[in-house]
Amino acid sequence: MAESRAGAVRPEPRRGGPLRIVWAVVSRFWLVPVVVAAWEAAARAAASIDFPPPSAIVLRMRELWLSGPPTRLFLSDDAIADLLPGLGRMFAGWLLASLVGVVAGIALGRAATAAHYVEPLIHFARAVPPPMLITLFVLLFRSSTQTQLAVIVFGVIWPVLLNSMDGARSVERGYLDTAAVFGLGRRERLLRIVLPAAAPKIFAGLRLSLSLALILMVISELVGSTDGIGYELLQAQRGFDSPGVWATILLLGLLGYVLNAVFVLVERRVLSWHVRGTRTT
Repeated sequence: MAESRAGAVRPEPRRGGPLRIVWAVVSRFWLVPVVVAAWEAAARAAASIDFPPPSAIVLRMRELWLSGPPTRLFLSDDAIADLLPGLGRMFAGWLLASLVGVVAGIALGRAATAAHYVEPLIHFARAVPPPMLITLFVLLFRSSTQTQLAVIVFGVIWPVLLNSMDGARSVERGYLDTAAVFGLGRRERLLRIVLPAAAPKIFAGLRLSLSLALILMVISELVGSTDGIGYELLQAQRGFDSPGVWATILLLGLLGYVLNAVFVLVERRVLSWHVRGTRTT
């Protein structure tokens, strides 16, 4: 520790910061290049058209989606025409399902009588596979975009709803009694006690639902769609384009990883008080 002229103690600057970051990245991702190298060697030894090497997959991915100008972040015309609309539908369905799931889950979690009657219907509905309802949604909406949104919303809402219900039920009674002593109204109890207490479980449901939204986006685009990642995957399969199929699968994996990483950063920032509390206990 170093002491300033005013007598205040200030921490010494950290040493080895960049090296520490490099070591953290290497220690976390060292297995990735090993797996890729093994995959490359095995694929070239097998020489199968159905299992191309990673180098061919990456090259095909660049041709499909990353061959555009730098001003567009290297996104090609196909990427803008297929990826962006699909991601837009995914986020729209996820946000709608999240909003309805959180509101309904908090309401049912705080109303035991209503939850007693509604919960069997919830468990019945969430057991129905969303792809099985695509035909029904097509008949109801007669629009490709609305059908895809309905599939995403129906499959995504259940983790958010159930986690929100569980979070609202898990509020300690002592907090609510203390709020009643201080004369807090129903709205203030909801905003200051119920929502903060239920927030960790709500975010757990949101995180799970985000990965489901990506999966359902692809599934919904396989039927009656003219754009999107699922549509491109179907076209690649019909054209016997094995590198294109694997490039689409790899793209979905990367999208899932990036979306989860961004969500974790947002979650840690929003729930920083909860993270600090769990570390100190």
